[in-house]
Amino acid sequence: MAVHDHPHRSPGLRLPSFRRNRDAPVSESQSAVSAAADTHSARAYVFASLRLLTGFVFLWAFLDKTFGLGYATRSGKGWIDGGSPTKGFLSGVAAGPMESTFHSWAGDAWADWLFMFGLLWIGVALIAGVALRFAAVAGTLMMALMWVAEWPPAQHLSGGSPSMSTNPFAEYHLVYAVVLIALAAVSAGDTLGLGRVWAKLPLVRRGRWLR
Repeated sequence: MAVHDHPHRSPGLRLPSFRRNRDAPVSESQSAVSAAADTHSARAYVFASLRLLTGFVFLWAFLDKTFGLGYATRSGKGWIDGGSPTKGFLSGVAAGPMESTFHSWAGDAWADWLFMFGLLWIGVALIAGVALRFAAVAGTLMMALMWVAEWPPAQHLSGGSPSMSTNPFAEYHLVYAVVLIALAAVSAGDTLGLGRVWAKLPLVRRGRWLR
């Protein structure tokens, strides 16, 4: 009786393993989650940086107009020196449907206080990262009034001279308004700010519009 030896398996021949195939999707999934987290983190820091810079624009305007730091407001002409933060700008309005209205408001105490309080509150809120919805509403209203005061659609001023307007619509006050709305929409105060702490306050929980 002949005895047949069992053929030796070739060392290079192995049964197919599905371990690697099972692990690959997991690894790819983890990589995708990690990439998404990195993207989200980067986006959050970009919006936080935009929030801080925009807040500094408003806060600096308040400080310069209050103390006459020599930039937009000359030294000795600040609010604390008796100067009016609104008189120069509003009395210089020379175009648009509210020209005469703005002239009548120029230098009024209520206009000065409201304008300066708005600059201070919006600046502090943005830098701290709190009450961004309220800041967006107040800031958008302020920017809308200043847009009307500038009146970009006008090619000529009421006196007939060129307005020097460079764009009939997308003027920088409009850009600021959109930025304020975007910052509130993405909760930009949660990163590099006190947004999360603010949102946990009982008063803020009851009034979501305060966030």
